[in-house]
Amino acid sequence: MFTFLENGSITSVNGFKATGIHSGIKRKRKDLALIVSDKPCNVAGTFTLNKVKAAPLLVSQELINKGGKVKAVLINSGNANACTGDRGLNDALESQKYCADKLGINQDEVVISSTGVIGEYMPMHILKTGIDTIVTQLSDDGGIKAAKAIMTTDLIEKAFAVKVQLSSGEITIGGIAKGSGMIMPNMATMLSFITTDAEIDNILIKKQLLKSVQNSFNKISVDGDTSTNDMVVLMANGVSKIKIEAESEDEELFLEALQAITIEMAKIIVVDGEGASKLVTVAVTGCNNDEEANIIAKTISNSPLVKTAIYGSDANWGRILAAVGRSGVELDPSKVEIKFDDMLILGKDYDHNFDEEEATTLLSKEEITISVNLNSGTGYSTWWTCEFTEKYIEINASYRT
Repeated sequence: MFTFLENGSITSVNGFKATGIHSGIKRKRKDLALIVSDKPCNVAGTFTLNKVKAAPLLVSQELINKGGKVKAVLINSGNANACTGDRGLNDALESQKYCADKLGINQDEVVISSTGVIGEYMPMHILKTGIDTIVTQLSDDGGIKAAKAIMTTDLIEKAFAVKVQLSSGEITIGGIAKGSGMIMPNMATMLSFITTDAEIDNILIKKQLLKSVQNSFNKISVDGDTSTNDMVVLMANGVSKIKIEAESEDEELFLEALQAITIEMAKIIVVDGEGASKLVTVAVTGCNNDEEANIIAKTISNSPLVKTAIYGSDANWGRILAAVGRSGVELDPSKVEIKFDDMLILGKDYDHNFDEEEATTLLSKEEITISVNLNSGTGYSTWWTCEFTEKYIEINASYRT
């Protein structure tokens, strides 16, 4: 009941404008994005569980948790404004107020977000000059520019939109995201901003976002690290005048579409993982429950030994089984089966009679599925990850320079 739009983004949604510019925080690339709704929005957010939280995240988390309405989101890249103490917090509040004043709205109607290098003070004169410029360049088709402006080590801008047919009409959901390295729940090192013209109350919008994030952004891993600035924000401006009621068929349809768009954004973050060349789906089945399956899938996805074997196209099932065994889940290892796509690599009772050359060819593909079946129950979970390459080390060895 939903359709992905070609070149879709946050501004595919009625009543939202956006853009992205180069303000000077970074040397060359776009580094400042602004999203503005014509009408006040109900809003929900999920935030990093890292105990070290950036100043703008603290400001926005408090704002969203109050349950009020918002009209704008200001995001900069190139500077995380994290681990900057009282000065960083004051800078975050000042940038929020400055942007609100320029838009002619209240300070608590502006969500703020930052991403980039940790431990550096925000160049406020550059940021303010950038805000002066960006408020004059908002447009109905500026979503892709905004997606480019929130990138750090990303190579691909991440933007999607879907049309959703509900019982009383059609609504749209759009989203942009950034993320490439320092990716692991909860939340992963990433930002995502999602818009919709559906009318949803604050309780329901929070419920929908939490469910969607749990099955998308919280099931990806590039390197096992969790950032200081991660957030996902969902805004609903109700411009369509189509209301989604709790416990209705429309609620299920909306969640299905929202989850589809967040999964696509999550997967492209993995595809764009620093130095990555392969998208690896880790599908774990046959567990006592979904929670245990999720633990195992997470352990496999975060294993450096599994990730380096995948990079080398090495059908090293022992590394996968070892990851399963150290996950902490009780299991009978002799019952475990492992497949690469449809190719059985490890059967019950440790049967591993497979064609090495064929397995190597299979693992050389850009998209691979590792399936692990414990043959003990009906619990299942799916994660997405990528391999480790020399490029990952190169990027992160010189991140600040």
